[in-house]
This record gives sequence, structure tokens and C-alpha cells, in this order.
Amino acid sequence: MRLDAVSKVYGRGGNAVAALREVTVGLRRGGFTAVMGPSGSGKSTFLQCAAGLDTPSSGSVRLGGTELSGMNETRLTELRRERVGFVFQAFNLVPSLTVEQNITLPFRLSGTRPDRAWLAEVIERVGLKERIGHRPAELSGGQQQRVALARALATRPEVVFGDEPTGALDTVTARQVLTLLRETVDATGQTVVMVTHDPLAASFADRVLLLADGRIVDELDEPTADAVAARMTRLGAWN
Repeated sequence: MRLDAVSKVYGRGGNAVAALREVTVGLRRGGFTAVMGPSGSGKSTFLQCAAGLDTPSSGSVRLGGTELSGMNETRLTELRRERVGFVFQAFNLVPSLTVEQNITLPFRLSGTRPDRAWLAEVIERVGLKERIGHRPAELSGGQQQRVALARALATRPEVVFGDEPTGALDTVTARQVLTLLRETVDATGQTVVMVTHDPLAASFADRVLLLADGRIVDELDEPTADAVAARMTRLGAWN
């Protein structure tokens, strides 16, 4: 996936705020990219524009051979459902549905059928085989996030976007979920793009993009938590 000269401006005239400024970057297929930056740096806007959740003010966003810019909301909704997976901090599970029903919800919404062999592999991979009949309230936070990850993977998306996916988890559980994400990238060639404020979380990625004032100002390959923390400190702010 690729972003070329992507800018996003909210508001008009004297009230205009530039959240992204001429961002150009390629996101590696089969790689794990973390996006970090101080509060207000544009990292959430970056994810939303890359994922087709928001429309850039200018520039180009391409997923494979598909140009997202200019798509209407109906086409963007179809693209997100069929080609993109999401994992959010708040899990976003349906309380009344079982684990299996939550995981297969995208198929019910699109009127399609899951690949049962792949679905079984995903459920096994995230360690939920014994929990498929449970509802979210019967699960721990870490288990709920595993359900969310399985739901994101079930449709075999081209990219999985994570928006602070471990932000609501304790340190031990967060590490387990991040390890699972890392293993998914390594074992299946899944592309993952994750926004995070946590240097430890970012250290699970292959590459870290650092944003400030709406621009990519630095990047790290094969990051360590200490190296990421040092770069973030240099940017002068956290969160």
C-alpha cells in the first residue's frame, strides 16, 4: 500500500488545522509497521486516511492497484469490508454474540460464507478454540482482543490496521497480543499497520514511522524499545 503527497486539513480559513502534510510513504507488503508520534502529530489521521476511514484533502492513497481517493462512501465501505481488517483499543465486539459469531460477523454483513478451514486455523492460532461459544462478557480483556484480531484476519485482508490495539490491556496481556500479531505476520505474510504510543509495542514491528506536526520526520528499521523511546524523547513529547 502507498500514500503519495497525502494531506488532510480540518476546518477552513483561519480555523483550518493541517493534520497531515504531504505524507509520502510505502507500507511494506507482508511487513509490520508501527506509527508513532506525540499527541497531535497526525498518527490517527494517518491510519484513518490509509484505511479508507477518512478522505485526504489532497494526495493519493493506493491499496494494491486500487486508488481510494475519489471513492464514494459505498465503495469505501465495500473495500474496507472485503480487503481491510481492523483491531481497535476498545475491541468493538457485539456483546450479544458468541466468539464465533463475532469472528464471522463480517461475512454475515456481506452475505458471504467464510472459508471454514481458514476460519478454524485463525481460531486455533489465536487460542480461542475452547471459547467459541462464550460471549464477550465471559472473556478477559486479552481474550476479547484475540477475538477482535481473529475477526480482522478471518476475511484474509490485504492489510490489518491496529489503532492502539493494546492500549486497554495490562503489560503481560499486551505482550501476548503483540506476540500473536508478530507471529501472524511471520507465519502468514499478513501486512499489519499499527498506531501506538508504546515503545515496547513498537519494538514488535519491522519498521517504525515517527510523525510530528503531520509529517514523517524519522523512521527506524528493526526497532528496539530503547531506540524508539530515545527517538520519541527527541521529538519532545509522549502519547
